[in-house]
Amino acid sequence: MVKVIGVRFRTAGKIYFFNPGSFEIKQGDHVIVETARGIEYGTVIGEPREVEEEKVVQPLKSVLRIANKKDDEQEEANKQKEKEAFKICLEKIRKHGLQMKLIDAEYTFDNNKVLFYFTADGRIDFRELVKDLASVFKTRIELRQIGVRDETKILGGIGICGRPLCCHTHLSEFAPVSIKMAKEQNLSLNPTKISGVCGRLMCCLKNEEETYEELNRKLPNVGDFVTTDDGLKGEVQSVNVLRQLVKVIVDVGDEKEIQEYRADQLRFKKRHGKNRKAEANDAELKELEKLEKKDEAGK
Repeated sequence: MVKVIGVRFRTAGKIYFFNPGSFEIKQGDHVIVETARGIEYGTVIGEPREVEEEKVVQPLKSVLRIANKKDDEQEEANKQKEKEAFKICLEKIRKHGLQMKLIDAEYTFDNNKVLFYFTADGRIDFRELVKDLASVFKTRIELRQIGVRDETKILGGIGICGRPLCCHTHLSEFAPVSIKMAKEQNLSLNPTKISGVCGRLMCCLKNEEETYEELNRKLPNVGDFVTTDDGLKGEVQSVNVLRQLVKVIVDVGDEKEIQEYRADQLRFKKRHGKNRKAEANDAELKELEKLEKKDEAGK
C-alpha cells in the first residue's frame, strides 16, 4: 500500500495520484506538483489515503508544496493570459484560413507551454500556425485536436434534464455507452431523444444500466405468454420495470381483459420465436448501431 492524494487540474478533469510527502494536505487545498507537462497548479479532491501499488502509475511523484498566496496570484494571472491567448489564436487561424474550431487555450503553471484545443472534421496542417504562434508567445506551443465529447466537457452546457452537463461537473472520464442500454431501459430509440448536447449518446444511460438489467431479469418480455397465480393465461401487453408490474391480456370466459399483476404473481418462460414488435425493434436497433459505429469511426 502507498499513501496518495488525488489531484485535478481542471473542473471534472481526470484525477491523478501524487505522494503528499510530509505535508498536511486537506481536501480542497491547492498544491504545486510536477507533471509530464511541467510544473502544474492543481486542486486536491480527497483526503490522503492508501491505495494498492498496482493502481498507481509509477514513478509516483511528490507534491512540491502547498500553494501559497503568490502561487494563487500567478494562477489567476495565467487565467487572464489564457483569454488573451485564445483571441490571438483565433486571429491567426483566420489569417491562415484553417478549417478548425478553437475550443480552449491553456497555460502551464510555469508558462513553459501554451496548449490550444481545437476540433476539426479531418487532419489539419497547422505547422505554419504553430510557427506564427511561437513567434508571438515566445514559448512552446502545442495544438491538440479533440473530439466533440471533449469539446462539450470543456465548454459545458445544460442537458435536456435541465441540469448542468455531467461531463462538465463531475464525470472524470467517459464511460462506454451503447444503444442497447437505451433499449434495456425501454427508452425511445429515436437518436434525437437519447443523444446529448455533443451529439453522442447521453452518458447518463450508463448510470442505471445495472439496475435495469437486474430488474428486467425478473420480468417477461412483451408478447410472452404467462400464467397468473389465479390460474389465468394470457399474453403480456406491457411491463413497468421500476414498479415490477405487468399488464396481461387474459381470457375471462369469452372475453379478453387487461389485468395488472406483480412480477412474482406470474409464471412464464420466454417464447422460442420473437413477436413482430420485438423483431421490428431489433431491426431498428441494428440500424442505429451501424450509424453509431460509423459515427464513432468518423471522430
